Amino acid sequence: MPARVAVVDGHTLTRFGLTGLLSGQDDLEVVAEADSVKLARRIIAATAPDVVTVDAALPDGDGLALALELRDRYADLGIVVLTSNGQDDVLFRALENGASAFVSKTAPTHEVLSAIRHAAVAASSFTASGLADALTRKQDTQTRYTLSPREAEVLRLLGGGLSIPAIARELYVSPSTAKTYVSRIYEKLGASNRAQAIMTALAAGLIQHQATRAPQAARTAS
Repeated sequence: MPARVAVVDGHTLTRFGLTGLLSGQDDLEVVAEADSVKLARRIIAATAPDVVTVDAALPDGDGLALALELRDRYADLGIVVLTSNGQDDVLFRALENGASAFVSKTAPTHEVLSAIRHAAVAASSFTASGLADALTRKQDTQTRYTLSPREAEVLRLLGGGLSIPAIARELYVSPSTAKTYVSRIYEKLGASNRAQAIMTALAAGLIQHQATRAPQAARTAS
């Protein structure tokens, strides 16, 4: 029996191309299509596919957040993240969010098909072309930007939107101590402000996009 596949992508031509590719495979069958997060939830609940392909960037939301939602809801669902952005931080988000496979939209068709077939039989394991190289780059980067455990925690809080006074309260230290930690982080990351530090940390895999957000009341201007 062919593996049942749902295709979720906001671009009509991409959906058309992917469904056309799958229609020529004896072991794969497209059972549903969606162009948004909202519709994806409905069609997956209605059709119970074996595999879903998810664009990382959907018109009404984050495809990687959708992947995490689907993994929490459907433990045996194969989830293939397709993306135009092959950067390492996107790959690691896909891994952390429970995807079964990660593949670039520019990859050869055999690689896309291989990812879908992998997801159909091994939903809980992760595969991605270049994963080993990405892990090596991440390790090299983290070695280059060596942070102490306390600095790493301060960086996470910065990424969560906390001001320096709020970080001080969160960590039970004085504002001057919190400011010192932030200054050290900026120096180590080669940044001159919060935005640069967060961008560098995201690219280096030191923090993740879904890092814990602080309560709104605590995010005051620094």
